[in-house]
Amino acid sequence: DTGKIPFRTVYLHGLIRDERGEKMSKTKGNVLDPLVLMDKYGTDALRFAVLWGTTPGNDSKLGDTKLEAGRNFANKLYNAARFVLRYAGKFPNEEMQATELGDRWILSRMNRVVFSVSSLMDQFEFGEALRQIHDFIWGEFCDWYIEMAKERLQRGAEPSPLPVLGHVLEKSLRLLHPYMPFVTEELWQGLKESTGGSRLRESIMVSTYPASDESRFDEYAERAVAALMEVVRAVRNVRAEYEVSPDRVIEIRLYSGELSSVLQFYIGVIRSLAKAEVSQLAAARSEIPQRSLVVVLKDSELVIPMASMFDLESEVGRLKKELVAVDKQKSRLDTHLGDEIFLSRAPEAVVAREKERLAAVEEKIAKLNEHLERLAG
Repeated sequence: DTGKIPFRTVYLHGLIRDERGEKMSKTKGNVLDPLVLMDKYGTDALRFAVLWGTTPGNDSKLGDTKLEAGRNFANKLYNAARFVLRYAGKFPNEEMQATELGDRWILSRMNRVVFSVSSLMDQFEFGEALRQIHDFIWGEFCDWYIEMAKERLQRGAEPSPLPVLGHVLEKSLRLLHPYMPFVTEELWQGLKESTGGSRLRESIMVSTYPASDESRFDEYAERAVAALMEVVRAVRNVRAEYEVSPDRVIEIRLYSGELSSVLQFYIGVIRSLAKAEVSQLAAARSEIPQRSLVVVLKDSELVIPMASMFDLESEVGRLKKELVAVDKQKSRLDTHLGDEIFLSRAPEAVVAREKERLAAVEEKIAKLNEHLERLAG
């Protein structure tokens, strides 16, 4: 009996109360009260935190970092499901053809994860199984496939990604359900209602646990999409290293051998996720233009004209000013560490910290000089 609080609300929001609506237990000392944690983070976040990073036979620390990670994961899953459910009425009766490369990739990755998770659970490796589920849902389904699907939906590409979006979400919910039962049940009911319920059981609790379909394993699709992901990450890293304005679309020239014909279909994805316009896409690189940055990847080679990232003269001036300031820092640290009185009297920890600062400054000077040499062409 939960008094005035509906049963479903009690468990979805992680509140367990007695018939008077008061918390049922209190703890003393440094013990964590699960009722307080469920109030603050949610029941599923607590379940996630208890299992995250555990291995058989070893103790695991429970703290705010894990609890926040569990809550963030639940929010990420909810937002992904909300995006899919926006289109749910359009795919209840469509067949999942999955001929497009991105569709083949996500189905291959999902079935590999299901295969691995089933094996891990048989060996009681529940913490590692949860890590793989989390990495797939957050890293591959949400951060990559949904973003790729958005670009396809915007340009009305065929075949539509909607059947695969619905299939992967539904299977992911069943995969995650033993760990986070309440949010997955809530999303299952939303999916069931949005699709007319024709394909789904009345509750996720009575649905079968996913089984791996090894016929969906697709090494070529995995390699091709891995190359795409590598290009996007490389461009993002370059933008961060050179502090390129987030609003600026830069130019890249992409050379990817046999995968060039495949990546041709994902130029829109590269532009959307990396803020980069592919001006040339070919199998092999020709002459490198002056003042260009070359990035060699596993399956691709990137050439980025620096003029597309910033005004060259202004950037050279900025780097020279920064180099002067950093040189002054180095001089002060050199003087400090060259003082025998300081070295003899200061605690070892203080001296070690100053040496670390000097090493960091020297590394920054080396990078600034490297950038200036590149800009000089």
